[in-house]
Amino acid sequence: MFNEITSTVRVLLSGGIILYPTDTIWGLGCDATNEVAIRRIFRIKKRSEIRSLLVLADSIEMVQSITGSEPEVIRELMGETQKPTTIIYPQGIGLSDLLKAEDGSIGIRLVKDEFCKKLINSLGLPIVSTTANYSGYPFPGNYYEIPDDIKFSVDYIVDWNKDNTANAIPSRVVKLMPDGTKKVIRA
Repeated sequence: MFNEITSTVRVLLSGGIILYPTDTIWGLGCDATNEVAIRRIFRIKKRSEIRSLLVLADSIEMVQSITGSEPEVIRELMGETQKPTTIIYPQGIGLSDLLKAEDGSIGIRLVKDEFCKKLINSLGLPIVSTTANYSGYPFPGNYYEIPDDIKFSVDYIVDWNKDNTANAIPSRVVKLMPDGTKKVIRA
């Protein structure tokens, strides 16, 4: 795993796009602070830049630094479920506006998956995560369902967990409203 993380970080630091197994489904990713790479992901997916992308973080501290949320709020939101959960926070700090929704909110998932956690920790920055499919098409259940054109469009395909053919599912999505209430977007 160490060599795979080292190779992947090298690509991310150079502004590259990766195809990688997340804690939910296979995704396209890049350094969440690199606007050129983020725009490239939109082109690969044939997706409008009006639609936001989510970000993966490795720690409560990282989530706090990019949302301004209090650690207690983050712990409470993350502790509600064992299922991977993307939280839509009211604001994102220090990240490209391309990642944010029109209202300035941003979707962030605190990963529990060992590979993703070590990758983000080694990079020292959050990573963009979006399904490895074309916009409007079904998401791939495993690596072998990813369109070849997408595989050829990235700079690096992570060689980790490729042979897992179990159909993965996307994360639960919960929006943290400005008044502190929570709204389930996807269960």
